[in-house]
Amino acid sequence: MGTPSPRTVLVLAAALVGLSAPRAAYGQPNFIVILADDVGWGDLGANWAETKETPHLDELAAEGMRFVDFHSAASTCSPSRASLLTGRLGARNGVTHNFAITSVGGLPLNETTLAEVLREAGYSTGAIGKWHLGHHGRHHPSFRGFDYYFGIPYSHDMGCTDTPGYNLPPCPPCPRHGAAARYGGMWGVKRWHWELLSGRVARKDCYTEVALPLFENVTIVQQPVNLSSLAARYAEEAARFIRWASDSGRPFFLYLALAHMHVPLGVPPLPPASGRGIYGAALGEMDALVGQIKRVADSHGKGNTLLWFAGDNGPWAQKCELAGRLGPFLGAWQRQRGGSSAKQTTWEGGHRVPALAYWPGRIPAKQTSRALLSTLDIFPTLVALAGAALPPNRRFDGLDVSPVLFGWSDVGHKVLLHPNSGAAGKAGEIETLRLAQYKAFYTTGGAMACDGSIGPAEHHQPPLIFNLDRDIQEQEPLAVASREYQAVLPAISRAYAQALEDIATDNVSVADYFKDPAATPCCNAQHVACRCQAPGSHAAMLDRRTERRATWPCL
Repeated sequence: MGTPSPRTVLVLAAALVGLSAPRAAYGQPNFIVILADDVGWGDLGANWAETKETPHLDELAAEGMRFVDFHSAASTCSPSRASLLTGRLGARNGVTHNFAITSVGGLPLNETTLAEVLREAGYSTGAIGKWHLGHHGRHHPSFRGFDYYFGIPYSHDMGCTDTPGYNLPPCPPCPRHGAAARYGGMWGVKRWHWELLSGRVARKDCYTEVALPLFENVTIVQQPVNLSSLAARYAEEAARFIRWASDSGRPFFLYLALAHMHVPLGVPPLPPASGRGIYGAALGEMDALVGQIKRVADSHGKGNTLLWFAGDNGPWAQKCELAGRLGPFLGAWQRQRGGSSAKQTTWEGGHRVPALAYWPGRIPAKQTSRALLSTLDIFPTLVALAGAALPPNRRFDGLDVSPVLFGWSDVGHKVLLHPNSGAAGKAGEIETLRLAQYKAFYTTGGAMACDGSIGPAEHHQPPLIFNLDRDIQEQEPLAVASREYQAVLPAISRAYAQALEDIATDNVSVADYFKDPAATPCCNAQHVACRCQAPGSHAAMLDRRTERRATWPCL
């Protein structure tokens, strides 16, 4: 090739300086990661013209970068969140399905979270919203790298809540007589509560559902949660954390995991011209919350903060009109056989999610990226931008995709794996593989659909292969005998075998899914439904909500 000219050397040197400029020239940036629960790809107007409820998110897309081939790392809550915070699939980090109210364990303690890495690098770290990675003992977010936590330990439809939503009853006053009284005394109530949760007490005697708690760090500040004010409190706490971190002079990382759009229970007022009823109103409320966070971040130094918005998985189709829009990702092959092709499945509707990145002056505006990306990429990308190092002795499924963010590249994953995490099949098993435009299913299945149907697991050897460039609806797999199928199968088979081998030889964690009633968050053992507000009217509960704070656990 010959010796490069001095001009060529200067050009190459300038390019290398440019690659490091976003970190070196501006110091450590702030990070805000907003994770929406069960939002559909078509729930953003920027993605789907029929959607009118997201003006703030659409503005975010116009001022930043929109990703159209972006995927959650799993298609249910706990595995998706574990992968975002570790950069590793559930097959590596051990979180393969959801944790319960009575779960003793959570994200394995030997897994290192993004918050732990960034805090070590000098960041203030905050988590606000839904956790769902274990609430008992040291699995609580306050022990997983977060300086501040405010939120609920799991989904907002797990346990009774205050101010009833669309399809959930309120928490009635705690019983003063009946089954609990027969045991007598504080320890008797504890015993009654234990037996109640263990299923040993007749439910006809009194109300039995445990109330959903709201945490501030390790203290329960409200139980049951008032869903109608939860979004406003999240926005308030997020703004307070941003102000506090900015005043401290340290960079910050805020992980904001919204309750929206996982069944709109805390129903906001319907807008005058809403065409989507309750779901549309809740979608508009989420959009306004994101807009508020963006304004607060900009007010503390526009251009200092990377804001990354994404969904945790696709919409919950069995909730019918209370589920989000799939956009074009219908999973038609599965729907012809029964069941949903959205949340809990590895069809595109289950894991292809809306995603946006906003960073004024760093991320080009009005950009659409078609790179194959994932929530797995958030961990290594933020670590690289912070100038930190990835944890040793483990392998990562995510990539540093900062070149994509800055518009230097549109190349993402060559291969992306999709694990089963809820529908037919074995939880955590790698059942689908993406290679360029080709998607290979080794196992198919459908979650429960709106009509109640469920698609049973079907194993495919050789795999079903779809060409997503021509068949985004996943309607017709390639014919096995076709030239195209035979040409791509060897590469898919090699990639699948290599992926399984890589996982099998990695430092793999195992999550504890054991359940124990004593792990249930409760702020007052003397109230069998775990209330920290005295029985009575809703107004009285609100008046007393700051009077009776107790550190969990109390059983």
